[in-house]
Amino acid sequence: MSAQTNKIKDSDTDFLLNCILSLENIEECYAFFEDLCTVPEIKSMARRLAVAKMLTEEKKYEEIVEKTGASTATISRVNRSLCYGNGGYETVFSRCGDKFGQ
Repeated sequence: MSAQTNKIKDSDTDFLLNCILSLENIEECYAFFEDLCTVPEIKSMARRLAVAKMLTEEKKYEEIVEKTGASTATISRVNRSLCYGNGGYETVFSRCGDKFGQ
């Protein structure tokens, strides 16, 4: 377990993640996340995921900024997670592949 994971791990976070794991389809995910998060929070998470995908495809920062509207600070932060993080992005990308049109 990483130092970062130790900072967020508690019973409330366990409950949140188990609730997410209980969702069965995209409609349930939309309903849950729209209730849980603000639209900007959802868009921000989606943007970071898109940035991570583009970085794994070796896209240049300029192209990522143009396509996603993400700041270079966000791109750098996501890149650090890809290089030194816990492998979470890699896990979801290997499981999802291109099946969702990304």
